[in-house]
Amino acid sequence: MADHSLAHRAQNPTRTETMHLPPTSAPTNHGRTLAAWTTTWVVVLGGVVAGLGVALTFAWLFWVGLGVIAAGLILGKVLQVLGHGQGGAATIARAQRRGGH
Repeated sequence: MADHSLAHRAQNPTRTETMHLPPTSAPTNHGRTLAAWTTTWVVVLGGVVAGLGVALTFAWLFWVGLGVIAAGLILGKVLQVLGHGQGGAATIARAQRRGGH
């Protein structure tokens, strides 16, 4: 059994690990970008439509909901590529206009 008494810990200090920080700070928008919000809400809408399709036993509505989800994912990626995602040019410009956040 290991000795975890205060005297033992004082005589045998534990080693700490060296922390390596990233070279630059992370973006300060916490993921609140046009691409993220658009993707989130379109996917949620698609999930609701698919859920209604299951609840109402309409197979076609379920598949429409899944199509909306796929379209939302594609739309989010397109917006990210256009610079509206995390670290994108449009997001950085918008943050500078708003004062950093």
